[in-house]
Amino acid sequence: MAWVQLEGIRKDFGIKELLKDVTLNLGEGDRIGLIGTNGSGKSTLLRIIAGQESPDGGTLRIHPDARVVYVPQQPEMDPGRTVLEQVFADSGEKVQAIREYELLSEQLAERGDDPVLLAKLSDLSHRLDSLNAWELESRIKSVLTQLGIHDFERRVSDLSGGYRKRLALAAGLVAEPDVLLLDEPTNHLDALTTEWLQDCLKRFRGAILLITHDRYFLDQVTNRILEIDRGDCYGYAGNYAYYLEKKAEQEASAASSQQKFAGVLRRELEWLQRGPKARSTKQKARIQRIEEMRETEFKQAQGKVEISTASRRLGKKAILLENVTKGYGDRTLLDDFTYEFSPLDRVGVIGPNGVGKSTLMNLITGRLEPDAGQVEIGSTVVFGYFDQQSEQLEAALNSSQRVIDYLKDEAELVRTADGQTITASQMLERFLFPPAQQFSPVSKLSGGEKRRLYLLRILMQAPNILILDEPTNDLDVQTLAVLEEYLEDFGGCVIVVSHDRYFLDRTVDQIFAFEDGQLKRYPGNYSMYLEFHQRQQVPTPETPPSVAAATVTESPSRRANAAEKPRRLSYKEKRELEQLEQSIPEWEERKQQLEETLYRNPPSGFSEVQALSQELADLEQRIEQGTERWLELSELAG
Repeated sequence: MAWVQLEGIRKDFGIKELLKDVTLNLGEGDRIGLIGTNGSGKSTLLRIIAGQESPDGGTLRIHPDARVVYVPQQPEMDPGRTVLEQVFADSGEKVQAIREYELLSEQLAERGDDPVLLAKLSDLSHRLDSLNAWELESRIKSVLTQLGIHDFERRVSDLSGGYRKRLALAAGLVAEPDVLLLDEPTNHLDALTTEWLQDCLKRFRGAILLITHDRYFLDQVTNRILEIDRGDCYGYAGNYAYYLEKKAEQEASAASSQQKFAGVLRRELEWLQRGPKARSTKQKARIQRIEEMRETEFKQAQGKVEISTASRRLGKKAILLENVTKGYGDRTLLDDFTYEFSPLDRVGVIGPNGVGKSTLMNLITGRLEPDAGQVEIGSTVVFGYFDQQSEQLEAALNSSQRVIDYLKDEAELVRTADGQTITASQMLERFLFPPAQQFSPVSKLSGGEKRRLYLLRILMQAPNILILDEPTNDLDVQTLAVLEEYLEDFGGCVIVVSHDRYFLDRTVDQIFAFEDGQLKRYPGNYSMYLEFHQRQQVPTPETPPSVAAATVTESPSRRANAAEKPRRLSYKEKRELEQLEQSIPEWEERKQQLEETLYRNPPSGFSEVQALSQELADLEQRIEQGTERWLELSELAG
């Protein structure tokens, strides 16, 4: 059954045609990821389906029995309600039935044994049974707790924007709608909560249409991808990985077709230029076909953000935090923390909301003074700080100012990484702001476009220490992919605060994690950090695994092949086998020692950490190769 049907939906904002001819069926079991560059119309399409915005053309049909719930990026709520009241208010039929039951119960308490009220109460009780609504309150509290909201009596007016978004998300999940529309649901969620939500949506029975920048999340949750590209809509019957594969094939095919078409047109034009006499019907038809070919337009490949800005040289001294302590009231966020950032550090900072990540960034940049200890900043340091706070963004952007003027306030000419000098307008085009949009006011930009413009201005300052505080919020996946490539070649220090697992895996080689009231350091990216913690949850043996345990991985086919082709070990192979039986346990013991050192008591110097990390990587490879060789020799030995 199709809960939602869109046919030929159009939306035009004057300077930009967002949606041209969108056709979509959304039914039970559909989990559709909506992707496209910032400002392409993704959120607009969700608002049209939710009934909050009208299309300029086309047809929208919502099944009369369908319950549609929309969770926007900035939900509107009654500030006077408590957390629990707000979720109840948005939870639909079940809540209404419970409220009616409570009202009837109060009336019965006043009137005694009124037979009419008793009959109504009995009918309503059966209805609540059929709706399975009795456990609703406990379910609501459970979902709120999973989303990090524990004070159920707190007023909505006291919640931050991030917690209001979590509250709206909880209400949407508890409502169990037929169609769930989610606009950036993972914003403001830490990695563990994102994984919980990911599993929750996998079990969701209705239809889902969502916008997200989290590519791991997109890959795990969706079974269809809908891409909006300059007003047109393209569907892909698979998850995000499938979309990437098919998109690459389509672009390669389109480029090949366009190249062949250009070759045919060139030859036809050469024939036309020779001045053929259009006497025969055949020649007239050929000339007409050439004219039609000349008018044919191919849609160019989707424009891609180009990040190419110059950077300044960073001296040997970057930033030193020595015995830094910072707290508020009786709560300590950093306690006697010491670390020296190197010019080539790639650090990811993680932890739940409110533990002190932004405070750490403000200490590093000198915006905050520590309560104890000192922060030393090198003389050549130039910070580029991409702040996550929307208040900071709005303060940095003058809504009435034109886009081009906002950039010109920084510089009219920009020096790129390859030494070229280009205009501010050309730089805006590289960041997917076409000329018509450059002369419109900043207020006309979408939230994601404002973030992209803000990022551009920061990069134009040619920083050599780049601090990115939740950079993935509101940036589209295409911009994030290019930003990741830019950071790979960036010639300075990068510090990233993020909950985006994919972005951290691509950009950092060291994790700072707020855990148990302390800031702990771990080598490697986020996946390595997660793998380490998963290993810690499994009971480990007191002694290193023996070589004999490797026989578990021996396959029946291997044993069969060995039986078919028996041969004896040579003297050299016997010696090799004896050495491996002695060496592998020693290697495994050394590996365990290195892991203990790096993860539990890492050295303070960057060069020492780097050397130990390299030794660990080499050792893991040696153990893998040695174990595989031991298996081969053991089979021969019988």
